[in-house]
Amino acid sequence: MKPVPPATSLRKAPVQRRSAERLTRILDACADLLDEVGYDELSTRAVAVRAGVPIGSVYRFFGNKRQMADALAQRNLDRYTEQVTERLKEAPKGDWRAAMDAVLDEYLAMKRTAPGFSLVDFGNQIPVGARHSEPNHRVADRLTDLLSHYIGRAPDEDLRRTFLVAVETADTLVHLSFRVDPEGDEAIITETRELLRAYLARVLD
Repeated sequence: MKPVPPATSLRKAPVQRRSAERLTRILDACADLLDEVGYDELSTRAVAVRAGVPIGSVYRFFGNKRQMADALAQRNLDRYTEQVTERLKEAPKGDWRAAMDAVLDEYLAMKRTAPGFSLVDFGNQIPVGARHSEPNHRVADRLTDLLSHYIGRAPDEDLRRTFLVAVETADTLVHLSFRVDPEGDEAIITETRELLRAYLARVLD
């Protein structure tokens, strides 16, 4: 099971600090507008106005709003990985249950607080309701690479498959919990946590 390559949606990667800051403003504006108007009503012009940049600056990085949403999803994954990494610094080395809690808790935190996340997630929600497998493969690959050293396991095919099953399961159940309750149904989240622990214990204990 080979890792899925990272998604690339930028026409041109920023080189200078000013350009990187402009890209950040564009993605921040995209995220805010997704929450306010949804994907169908999102436009590159509206993003440019919200970000306070010329429309040409948006097209310098993105050919269309789909590419912009994809870049936002990739940024979400990068930030998610950073947050999980920070949590693991405080957890006992080798404690996979603590690692699993960090992975799930940080995902729930982003679902509740990150602008635009409910629509783009890590890349599997546009068009609204579409659920593609590739983003979950990327999440599982990223977590395998991140957690394998932490739990003292080689990032081999078996571990990648295990984390992929866990990610797909958690993704489905977390989405269910947010359909039941806009803040995430705690009973379903508890069941999700227990299910993941039971499944991972078979492989990681």
